[in-house]
Amino acid sequence: MTLHSLMVTPRITPRRGLALASLAACAIAGAANAAGYPERPVTLIVPFPPAGTTDLIARHVAQALEKELGQTIVVENRAGAGGNVGMGALARAKADGYTIGMGTVGTQTINQYLYKDMPFDPQKDFAPIALAGTTPNVIAVNANADIKSLGDLIAKARAATDKKLSYASPGVGSSVHLTGAYLEDAAGISMLHVPFKGVSGSMPALIGGQVDVLMDNLPSTLSQVKDGSKVRAVAVTGAQRDPAIPDVPTVAESGLPGFDVNAWFALYAPAGTPPEAMKTLVVAAEKALASNDLKQKLQQTSTRPGTIFGADLTAFEAKERERWHKLIQDKHIQSK
Repeated sequence: MTLHSLMVTPRITPRRGLALASLAACAIAGAANAAGYPERPVTLIVPFPPAGTTDLIARHVAQALEKELGQTIVVENRAGAGGNVGMGALARAKADGYTIGMGTVGTQTINQYLYKDMPFDPQKDFAPIALAGTTPNVIAVNANADIKSLGDLIAKARAATDKKLSYASPGVGSSVHLTGAYLEDAAGISMLHVPFKGVSGSMPALIGGQVDVLMDNLPSTLSQVKDGSKVRAVAVTGAQRDPAIPDVPTVAESGLPGFDVNAWFALYAPAGTPPEAMKTLVVAAEKALASNDLKQKLQQTSTRPGTIFGADLTAFEAKERERWHKLIQDKHIQSK
């Protein structure tokens, strides 16, 4: 008796054949879906209005990601509550890799200490993709002001006993507002904070003389600062001078050693996004941020490409939360 004669061919009924065929089809479809991500356009939620710093950076990054993913990235601005509206929408989005968002230092490490009713948990509701970029804030005055340097600003703030020196920011609790508070703490001065709804309101107030000082993300004010006819930059808040305005010193150079504050922007997906999709997004972000094309575009907005990806971004956030939480507590800062 041969081995072949001992083999028994199972009897396959029509119903059993149909079931096996269905299972095979599902397996093939599942493999195709995993291998083919993304198969349709991806939405990138920007939790701030168009034309602001976050929006400018997000659109540059989106264009670079399109090349790496082979799909269109649709930018959707969903502003409100210091970025909470947009990031709340991201947290509630289907975790399938087709909705991602551009979080910021504010939405991910500051807002939770300012707002009583947060629509998301920044530590649990998102899967980190990449630090997209960092940019310094700028401290500026009216071009006709007698303040020529940060030293002048600090001296004037100390001498102003009856009427405090005022500084404008994009809003209460914004990273720029906290930069001002950080400066007050470091310099031992007290100023009057005047919040606006973005640089579209704060810049005219500075030029018109309604406020003494403007603080904002450098990309939003770069054109006015470079022009110099109406606005004078006295310092940037990062550790190094910015190549776009090399003659403007850092705060550290101006008498406050160790001062280093930057705004940052990072890509996230909803928690629970499939590992295959996350891997694709992280790899695409790594390649995009390393490309010369994106580097040049970000440099034009005084933004440095990020170099932190995936789980490393979580560790970076933890340090930032510790820093800003302490400042918010010490200064008793609250959102309105």
